[in-house]
Amino acid sequence: QVQLVESGGGAVQAGGSLSLSCAASGRTFSLYAMGWFRQAPGKEREFVSAINWSGGISNYANSVKGRFTISRDNAKNTVYLQMNSLKPEDTAVYYCAADWYGSGTIRISDYEYWGQGTQVTVSS
Repeated sequence: QVQLVESGGGAVQAGGSLSLSCAASGRTFSLYAMGWFRQAPGKEREFVSAINWSGGISNYANSVKGRFTISRDNAKNTVYLQMNSLKPEDTAVYYCAADWYGSGTIRISDYEYWGQGTQVTVSS
């Protein structure tokens, strides 16, 4: 089992940047693919980005491609999401998730473990 704790959320104006972190503890972090998802009020949870175990393969939703960057540091058991050029529509609770031996898919159901989420609010 793995425990996930997100941090780095906050409030920012449109065009600004935020960097999210997700610290993992428990089973071997490097054996998990990691994903970031988000959920806005009244909407379903949606895929944002994912990264495979080594960090060599990453995947992005079209809505964030070119603006967000996912990375991981297996020595620190941490995955990051750098968010630039933020837009009001990026406002949501952001969750990190872990997929044991996964490849970094977009499917919510593939991820076994979830953090509690961190709020990101982008004002216009």
